[in-house]
Amino acid sequence: MSLKHVLALFILSIPMFGVTQSDQKTITSILEQPIPSRELAALQLQQFLLKKAPLLPAPSSAQEWTAQAEHTRQRLLDDVLFHGWPREWVNSLPHFEDIGRIPSGPGYQIHKLRYEVVPGFYATALLYEPEHLVGKMPAVLHAMGHFYDGGNAQEFAQTLSINLALRGMIVLNPDWIGMGELNVSGNDHWFAAHLDLVGANGIGLFYLAMRRCLDYLSDDPNVDTNRIGMTGLSGGGWQTIILSSLDPRILVAIPVAGYTSLPGRVERIPSEPGDLEQNATDLLVGQDYSTLTALRAPRPTLLLYNAEDDCCFRAPLVKPDIYDAIQPFFHLYGNDKDFLFYQSTAISAHNYGSANREAAYRFFGEHFHLATSDSETPVGQYLKAFDELRFGVPEDNLTILGLARQFAHGLNRPHAISKVALSDVIRYHDVTVGRAWLLANSYHNQLETLSYRFEFTNGLSAVGVWLKHVDATPNAPLTIVLDDEGKSKAAKEMLDGMPLIASRLERGEQVLVMDLLFTGDAAPDNSPIFAEMLAATGERPLGMETAQLIGVGMWANATLHPDALRIESIGIRSQVISLIASDLASNLFSAISIHSGMHSFAYLLDQPIHYDAAPDLFCLDLYKDFDIDQLEQLSAPTRINSDHYVEVRSVDKPAQ
Repeated sequence: MSLKHVLALFILSIPMFGVTQSDQKTITSILEQPIPSRELAALQLQQFLLKKAPLLPAPSSAQEWTAQAEHTRQRLLDDVLFHGWPREWVNSLPHFEDIGRIPSGPGYQIHKLRYEVVPGFYATALLYEPEHLVGKMPAVLHAMGHFYDGGNAQEFAQTLSINLALRGMIVLNPDWIGMGELNVSGNDHWFAAHLDLVGANGIGLFYLAMRRCLDYLSDDPNVDTNRIGMTGLSGGGWQTIILSSLDPRILVAIPVAGYTSLPGRVERIPSEPGDLEQNATDLLVGQDYSTLTALRAPRPTLLLYNAEDDCCFRAPLVKPDIYDAIQPFFHLYGNDKDFLFYQSTAISAHNYGSANREAAYRFFGEHFHLATSDSETPVGQYLKAFDELRFGVPEDNLTILGLARQFAHGLNRPHAISKVALSDVIRYHDVTVGRAWLLANSYHNQLETLSYRFEFTNGLSAVGVWLKHVDATPNAPLTIVLDDEGKSKAAKEMLDGMPLIASRLERGEQVLVMDLLFTGDAAPDNSPIFAEMLAATGERPLGMETAQLIGVGMWANATLHPDALRIESIGIRSQVISLIASDLASNLFSAISIHSGMHSFAYLLDQPIHYDAAPDLFCLDLYKDFDIDQLEQLSAPTRINSDHYVEVRSVDKPAQ
C-alpha cells in the first residue's frame, strides 16, 4: 500500500464532529467573554513584588556599614550595571572635546563640550564656569531629566547652572540620552531593553554617560576634587542617587523628585512611573533605593521633594522609606545634620523651581564652605534658546538601538547549548496549579465549555477556557492554544481557511485556550511596568510565563487525562514561551504548531519591536546565548511545525 493511501486511511480514521458555523459563533462568543481577573492580577503582582522588596541592612557601627557599603557598591557595579559591557569601555579614560564658548552674561562663561560615552556614541554637555577661575574651585554635575523639548536649554536648568557658577562653582550640565540634542529616533529609553536582549544591561549605558562627566570634572585642573556635588530633577534626581551612592567622589548630593523605594512604587502603580533604567534588570536584588540612599552616609545629602507633585514622588508619600528609615545610618557617623529632607509647597508641580533651587544653593554653599547668598540672582535676560546652545553630534552617531544592533552583529554564541543554561537565563522556577477555580460553563449544540482561573503556588494566576465536543472520548488529545493578543483573538484565528479552534474540536480533541500572565484577561493594566519591576527584583517574566504553561500542562495531564498534549501558538511571545516550555519540560508536549512566529530574535531589533509590545521577550542575555533555531533544537523530541512562520508586521515605527 502506498504512503498516500496510508495517509488517506489515517485521516478517515480521525473522528469528525462537524463543527458548524453556529458552533463557531458559540466558540467566539464564549472566548470573547472576559474572565474578570485583570484587577486581581495587578493585586497579586503587587503582593508578589512586595515580598521581593529587599530589607534595609541593620549595621551596628559606622565601621560595619562602611565595609558593607563598599561591598554593595562593588557588587552592583560588577554584577549589574556593567554586566555584559566590554571592560575596555568601562575602564577607558574620558574623551571630551571643547567646541568653543557661547556668549554669556556677566560673571560666568559657557563652553560647549562633546564627549564619547562608548565608541561611536557621543553626547553633549554645557560647562558653566565663574568668569575668573581662581585656585581650586568646587564643582557640580547637574543632570537633566525626562524633558524631550529643549534638554539642557530648559529655563530652570540654565538658571540653576548660571547661579551656581556665579557662586563660585564649576558646573557641568550634560544632555541626557534621549533628550535635547540626543532626542532622536533610536534613543527612546525603552530601547535599553534591546541592550538587555543582546547581553549588555541597559542601565550600563546611562551610568557610563554620567560617570564620564564626573571623570571630566575630577580631571579638570580648576576643580577641587574634595568638593564635587551632583543634583538634578526627576530623571536627573534618579541619576544623582545612582551615581552619588556608587561613586564616593561625589561629596554633596541633592536629588530632586527623582525616586522612591520599591514598596512605594509598587503601592502606587501607576502614579509612580519608572523608565526602564529606573527599574533596570537585577538592580533591586539585595538592595532597594532606600539602601542606595543609605550608601550616601556620611556624605552630605539633601532630598528635595514636592508636596503636591503633579507627576510622581510626592514628599509625604516617599519620606518614610527614603528619609526616615535612613536617618539611623547617618546617626552611626554622628552626621545627622548632614542628611536633610526638604518638602517644597511653593508650586504644586514636578519642578526644580526657585524655592527648591534656593534650598540647593544654601546646601551647596554650606558644605563647599562658600560665603554666598541663598537668594537667587535673576538671570532671565541671559537665558539662551535651544538653537543657541546646540552644536551637534556626528551624523552617524550611534543610538541606544543602534548600539544594541551593533552588539547583536558581534554575537558569538557557544556551540554547546544546554537546558540548564536556558533555565538560568530565564530564571526558571517550577510552579504548580494550587487551585483551578471553576468560574463558568456552557453547553450548547453538543459543545461544552468550562472557564477557569488557575491559581499557582507562587500566588499568581492565569485564565483559560476548556472546550470539547460532548461525543469526544474522555481521554481525547488536548491542544493548548496561546495567542499573544489573548483568547478573544484566538477565537478568530484561521488555519488553511478554517477556524483553528474549530478545526481541533472537529478532530475530536479537547482544547484549552489560555491567557498566561501578561496576556489577555490575565494581563493587569500597566503590564510593562510590572514586567520591568519583576526583572529589577531578579525575576524574568518569560520564565514566569513558561512556568505557568508547564504547570497548566501538568495539571491538564493529571485532570483531563489526554492521550497527547500539544500546543498551537499564535504570535512571537507565545512562540517563545511554547518553545522554552517544551525545552524545559521534556516529553510534556508532543507537538507545537507555530503561527505568526519569527525566525530569529534579530526580528525584535530589526523592526524594532517596542518593549511595551513584548516585555517578556526582552530578557537579559536571551539573544546573546540563544536564538529560535537553538530553542527548537532543544525541544526534541517535541515535533515543531513551523510551516506557518511569518515575519509579523512591526508594531512600532523603525528607528535608527
